[in-house]
Amino acid sequence: MSGSDGASATSVNSAPPAQEEGMTWWYRWLCRLSGVLGAISCAISGLFSCITIHPLNIAAGVWMITNAFVLLLCEVPFCCPFIEFANTVAAKVDQLRSWQKAVFYCGMAVVPIIISLTLTTLLGNAVAFATGVLYGLSALGKKGDAISYARIQQQKQQADEEKLAETLEGEL
Repeated sequence: MSGSDGASATSVNSAPPAQEEGMTWWYRWLCRLSGVLGAISCAISGLFSCITIHPLNIAAGVWMITNAFVLLLCEVPFCCPFIEFANTVAAKVDQLRSWQKAVFYCGMAVVPIIISLTLTTLLGNAVAFATGVLYGLSALGKKGDAISYARIQQQKQQADEEKLAETLEGEL
């Protein structure tokens, strides 16, 4: 280990994570738990997919095992203590916005299904895809109540009426 590695790790950890914008602590843990369960289901289903003679099933199984590794590396890096770059990767992934994580996780889960559409790949990637959906829902944000929505609409309507009045006065 050199001194530059320690400096880069501290600079990565000093930046605030982008995902803390609107996620509550329990929702963040729900996403992480879903990621761990998705990794486990991908790994088990990937192993079952590799036990075949069809090359596309083997390719989908290898991709699913890779998905499991990436999910564990991104969501719970302490599960990979012997991989030197695990904490750095996890810190960089934590800085991604929720919609970026959603696209990444859903995209990773869809590829094995495209390669080989079987029940094993569908069920194995369902939880990993659900992790992406959870991150996508957090990117949408909280649902507002009707009163605040009506207030915003009223403010917009008043602003439009003021602009209309100004343009009518300018024409006269």
